[in-house]
Amino acid sequence: MSVKRSALGKGLGALIEDAGNMRNDSNRNSSIDEIDVRFIEANPFQPRTDFDEESLNELAESIKQIGIIQPITVRKIGNSKYQLISGERRYRAAQMAGFLTIPAYVRTADDQGMLEMALVENIQREDLDAIEIAISYQRLIDECKLTQENMSDRVGKKRSTITNYLRLLKLPAEIQLGIRKKMLSMGHARALITIEDASDQLYIFEQILNDGLSVRSVEDMVRKIKEEPKETNDVQKGSKSEAYSNYKELEQHLNNYFSAKVEFKRGANGNGKIIIPFKSDEDLERIIAILDKTNA
Repeated sequence: MSVKRSALGKGLGALIEDAGNMRNDSNRNSSIDEIDVRFIEANPFQPRTDFDEESLNELAESIKQIGIIQPITVRKIGNSKYQLISGERRYRAAQMAGFLTIPAYVRTADDQGMLEMALVENIQREDLDAIEIAISYQRLIDECKLTQENMSDRVGKKRSTITNYLRLLKLPAEIQLGIRKKMLSMGHARALITIEDASDQLYIFEQILNDGLSVRSVEDMVRKIKEEPKETNDVQKGSKSEAYSNYKELEQHLNNYFSAKVEFKRGANGNGKIIIPFKSDEDLERIIAILDKTNA
């Protein structure tokens, strides 16, 4: 019983979103209609590409029990045809729950206005990762021609906060992926973006993964790097970059050798581990055969 209540709680949070959005909706120049879900198409400007299946199932279960509290937002694109502006999770969950219709705010918007509304509303969600938010900010700049001052007003965030998110997009791809997969926190990322050298960033990132460094530890490492004399720092950068390159080269060699995505981790003090994944008993036997052949 307690598990069910937990799932319901998550669904309610996604349904209600935040009170500010509901207050804003009441002021919109739009009507609320009950629309056949068959006549609604996905938003081609949807900033989100990943929708967690378990979360959608929980939301669908909540909708079955209590209905849809917060309407989705659509625009009319033809006779009985509509396009989502926001609320795709609610729309998908309603379909999963077997709903034939869904309450919706019907708005008038051109493609440019629709993209901007979708991006701004998307940023307000609490379940986005930092990179998704940063990409939405960048799209508002590139595609909607908004300045950081304009965005600050639209999304209710300080300009310095927006700047910090945008700086995440300058981090190496490996670190951006780590942020998306929650391998490191925004606190870790904020410390890393203050370093200009990518090799230093990647080196510290490896230590975060291998040794589970806290944000405070990372901040200390960053401060030491900044305080080091330039000559010493240059030598260490070369050493770190070479070491990182060697580790990646070895990891790739192991991947090819075992025909598997081998995980190679090494800590700053020389300790580490090698993890060889297998997909089935047969795959495990294949890997063991390779090891036996190597030891023969």
